[in-house]
Amino acid sequence: MGDQRFSVHRFWEIVTLPLPLPPGISLFVSLRTLPQIRLVAPPCPTTLPSYRSAASAMKFFIDTALLDEIHEAHDMGLLDGVTTNPSLMRKAGVRDFHAHIREICEAVDGGDVSAEVVSTKFDDIMAEAHDVAAIHENVVVKVPLILDGIKAIRALDEEGIRTNCTLCFSATQALVAAKAGAAYISPFVGRVDDTSWNGMDLVRSIVAIYDNFGLETEVLAASIRHPMHVVEAAEAGADVATMPLDVIKALLKHPLTDVGLKKFLEDWDSLQAEIAGDEKKAPAGGDGATR
Repeated sequence: MGDQRFSVHRFWEIVTLPLPLPPGISLFVSLRTLPQIRLVAPPCPTTLPSYRSAASAMKFFIDTALLDEIHEAHDMGLLDGVTTNPSLMRKAGVRDFHAHIREICEAVDGGDVSAEVVSTKFDDIMAEAHDVAAIHENVVVKVPLILDGIKAIRALDEEGIRTNCTLCFSATQALVAAKAGAAYISPFVGRVDDTSWNGMDLVRSIVAIYDNFGLETEVLAASIRHPMHVVEAAEAGADVATMPLDVIKALLKHPLTDVGLKKFLEDWDSLQAEIAGDEKKAPAGGDGATR
């Protein structure tokens, strides 16, 4: 059977084994687990690897419209882009939408900036999207995942205008958005969690579906609430995680880092005190050596 492999799927566990099994390796299957096992055909040898495998790292976007926060995140050297929405614009007290988006774009050094339309009818979405896209070359037009939004995403893609399909809460929605040509899909992890479902399961499902078919839409994990969301998004293979500034800062924190640094600095200060004491004890005019 050569290099063929099969996968054992039992509940959420996936174990991939080569066929034939290596010498000394046996597979024991009980009658209770047998119904949950299925064989998966090996991939075609000509299948291209997932485009995600070429990514250097998951990108960090900041989810805010506050310029001070954007500058602070940028100064950390971690910022790859910005996502905004009407609620964040209101929170930031924005009065001139176009000027504000332009200023954000100039602050991010080439990173994508999502700016959202507020129209819900196809013709209105298209008109507004053209207006928003013209603000700056790095603007990605954020479009809601509704029927007319999907129609607009397809039309905008044909014009070469990139879109971020927002308010995604299911894998079927994500598949439709990718087929329509969205540059990004934004599953809202935290909001799914709020409904007693696992938002990261949604991200994992979307990544798996996109990889199955080589869909190039980037998975942008949104509504990130805490560092573990970021870790799980990276483990799931999300292309981007967008998060508030406080979550970006929280990624750096660990109590053992603080304890360890405090100990190192205390020991260094003690060492300097010891050196100073040794110098005071040394005989004047020489190193104290017998001649």
